[in-house]
Amino acid sequence: MERRRGRRRGIWAIVLLVAGGVMVLGGTVHSAMSAGDSEVDYEKHRIAGDNMRPAYAAGDAGWFSMGAAGEELEIGRGDVVLVSVPEWRPGGLMLSRVVARGGDRIEHRRGEGALRLNGEPLDEPYILDRSVPAVVPFDVTVPEGRVFLMGDNRGNSVDSTMHLSANSGTVALSSVRGEAVVEPTDLIVAGGLQFVGAVVFLAGGVLGIVALMVRRRQPAPTQPAWGAPAPGASD
Repeated sequence: MERRRGRRRGIWAIVLLVAGGVMVLGGTVHSAMSAGDSEVDYEKHRIAGDNMRPAYAAGDAGWFSMGAAGEELEIGRGDVVLVSVPEWRPGGLMLSRVVARGGDRIEHRRGEGALRLNGEPLDEPYILDRSVPAVVPFDVTVPEGRVFLMGDNRGNSVDSTMHLSANSGTVALSSVRGEAVVEPTDLIVAGGLQFVGAVVFLAGGVLGIVALMVRRRQPAPTQPAWGAPAPGASD
């Protein structure tokens, strides 16, 4: 009976080893296919301030696609980005929203309830207080290769409107380090599949060792020698 149990353990060990290996391989392939040939990595960052409320509050965590330069991230109007601007925030990244790109004219006329983008009112449903589209008037034509940034909490944001004297407040695309994205489910699923597969594979290995030890402890059944009388037989 014990020998039969050892054999069953061995079979289950093989099943778990194969299943775990397939899961790890599948997760690895899925991760590679999701990433493709892109050099963009996904990182989770903690939000430091309230300049992007209500989308992001201080202490929130957000996912970002990270790249070496802004040009690689296909930044567009309305995108939330992480930027490195030492003149605005020394020694760290800051979160802001792109409201205008190279070639755009962005302006705020005192007393108006919306910014103007290329002469047309700009609808911004994401800002905290829609009655305060900006705290200072400005009229900027964004040079190519640069962006104009503003926080969603317009009354409490260090952004392009606070630095109009330098490059009209615009920031080089090369200063953009990351773009906010929804949670990268594909990569998380792939990582989870790899983790579960590794656990299953390890369990199969342990079960296989146990089965082998059980089988080794059991002596092989002995057979009577050829010609020897069977037990209980009389001469």
